[in-house]
Amino acid sequence: MTDSARPASPGADSVRSGRRALLRASGLAGLVAAGTAVTTTTAHAAPARTTTPLQTSTVAELRALDPKHLTDGTLALVAGHTTPGDGGTLTARWNAHSTTPHNGGTVLTPTTTPPKGRWHQLHQGTVDLRTFGHHDPTHPADHALDTLLNDPTVHTIDIHTDLLLTRRHTTTRSHLTLDFHHHTLHTTGIEPNTHDNPFGAVLAFTGTPTDTTVRYALPETVIELTDAFPVPDAGKFEVGQWWAVQVAPVEGGGRDERELQKMVEITEIIDARHVRIGYLNGWELAAGRELTWRRVEPVRDACVRNMVFEGAGTDEYTGSHPVSYEYAVDCDVSGIHATGAFWPVIMRRWCTRFRTEQCSLKNPPTVDYGGAGYLTQQIYCLYGHIEDCTTSNVRHLNDLTASAYCTVVNCHGDGDDAGGNPFTTHGQYEHDLLFDGNSGLMDIANSGAQWGMSAKRITVRRHVCSWFTANTRITDLTLEDVTVIARPTFDREGTLTVNADGAQLRGCTAKTFAVAQRSARSRRPTVISDCSFAPPAGGVLVQTPVTAPVHFVRCTFDGADGLILRGSGPVRLTDCTVTGPAGGARPFSVGAADLRIEGGSYRDTGFEASAVRDQSVFVTGGTRFDGTNTAAAFLGRATGPGTVTWDLSAVVSTTGDPDTAHVRLTDGVNHYSATGCRFTGGVLHLAPPALASALHTGCVERSTRRAALPEDGATALTSGNLAL
Repeated sequence: MTDSARPASPGADSVRSGRRALLRASGLAGLVAAGTAVTTTTAHAAPARTTTPLQTSTVAELRALDPKHLTDGTLALVAGHTTPGDGGTLTARWNAHSTTPHNGGTVLTPTTTPPKGRWHQLHQGTVDLRTFGHHDPTHPADHALDTLLNDPTVHTIDIHTDLLLTRRHTTTRSHLTLDFHHHTLHTTGIEPNTHDNPFGAVLAFTGTPTDTTVRYALPETVIELTDAFPVPDAGKFEVGQWWAVQVAPVEGGGRDERELQKMVEITEIIDARHVRIGYLNGWELAAGRELTWRRVEPVRDACVRNMVFEGAGTDEYTGSHPVSYEYAVDCDVSGIHATGAFWPVIMRRWCTRFRTEQCSLKNPPTVDYGGAGYLTQQIYCLYGHIEDCTTSNVRHLNDLTASAYCTVVNCHGDGDDAGGNPFTTHGQYEHDLLFDGNSGLMDIANSGAQWGMSAKRITVRRHVCSWFTANTRITDLTLEDVTVIARPTFDREGTLTVNADGAQLRGCTAKTFAVAQRSARSRRPTVISDCSFAPPAGGVLVQTPVTAPVHFVRCTFDGADGLILRGSGPVRLTDCTVTGPAGGARPFSVGAADLRIEGGSYRDTGFEASAVRDQSVFVTGGTRFDGTNTAAAFLGRATGPGTVTWDLSAVVSTTGDPDTAHVRLTDGVNHYSATGCRFTGGVLHLAPPALASALHTGCVERSTRRAALPEDGATALTSGNLAL
């Protein structure tokens, strides 16, 4: 007999019809369909009939059922927690032997409170807080939340209404997601936090540090970019374990100055004295430096999503913030939009592999209290990705402290005039960080000597801001298409400052630009290429401490007036375009021991060697000078003790001012050579007493007056030129 022809059991049609009608009325049809597997046996052993679940309108009605008439395993369909259709719909099974305490949601005790017998909510790991009777922020939901956090069978907590929490919930739960579905979490009246505790969040996920520690003075240098580390006994480690490892503070440095502080996974036991970790170390560690390893059991895969957060309180005790993680792996946060959070909205320390996406913060209670008013802070973190986040009127959008291999993408901070720079690092030996497509003030590795003021391989691309400083011990900084636009409400000078330790800038724009130097770790040159600047008069372009070579390539300087190349390190300008204010600009003041100008155009400006030290000035490659300047000389020197060597070739110099000199040397000791140059108009003033040697030959002088020139002799040759 086919299924379609099989006769139904007596009364089956009427039972089914009545049940469907009730389910349609209560909204439980889908729930019953999903629970079919628990109300029937397998298809090949189907019973003659199914057991029809009990049906109640509310949890109160369910609890009012007399347990004496309930059979173990009885199912009940509840149409709502308080009223039918209020979202608290649930399916429950009667467990006649259960003594689990009543919690108001997943375990329900009859109102007669028998010693045995409980209704247990059936779920597949996802529980809605409305099944606990929380439909609005009228009453705190802390008890319900703790119940679910402590229930290992729950992997997703769904919040479909606004909520009030008045306690700070710390949990070690892993493999859990809290989804607020864009509803608001209120914290009015929350319990006090402890002093200086950014981990006292409303939701604080924390791993467990164990008592297992290993301390070891390195018997050999641990080279940069290695994942193999010496240990006293590899038998104390196992593949898959997680350890928090840190090096002792730098001798003579700040109290928190350490090159290594990360939570790492053991990936291989190499031999009896070496282990491999899941991290390529960013800084060399010398033999003798002590490492401390501490084994931890991290929180894993604990995620928070889609929350609107309303902070409460105004200080470190009464203030609130939504989420913190410590010793955590693969814990992501997305869609948190906070107002008034005191500590960082998302606080992380000792975290590895995470994403923070589509979050925001507006108007925290303070931007002056250290550590407060951030959107997100990461301390000792690895492999993080922060994307599509925004802030308004905050201290920092993103802070990466002692962190590595992290990326910040498409994040934007406004209202930073009085608050703080949206993008920052502490300078606690961060390395290999990428900032891409962001906007807002940026300040790298500048929190003070306590942390070391060091960073390495920081890359910033397509960034827009009104102030950018990276002039501490930052090695191998790369800036691409960074735009700094002066803003009258913050930095009228539109400042961009970098450290001459392997810095490379490409396609950047700023008003004020300066090169500083506080470290010399890099093997690559400092190069500024295809950039445009409009510095204020008298600006120091290369600061006094700079000893490293600095190379400008195809850069543009508008309104250059009295710019200073003060550092002693070599400066090279290749194919640059420099324009001073017409008729009123002072020339560059050059303190560099070696200045090389190769090609390019210099209008209404020039170069004056300070002669504070011995110097050489090399000008070649078709370099063009024209116009004039306040010194009435394109190339000249100040009165100083240094000997200056001048080497000009293929220079094209033109002026319409008869008193402007192409070269004026009247003071000090100079060695001068000009070959194959073309001078038009103006003056050549090479005072014999100022020349220890002179070679001026093969040049073309058109309408150029020789105000002074040495006679040919043992140390001078000035013939063989073409005068027109």
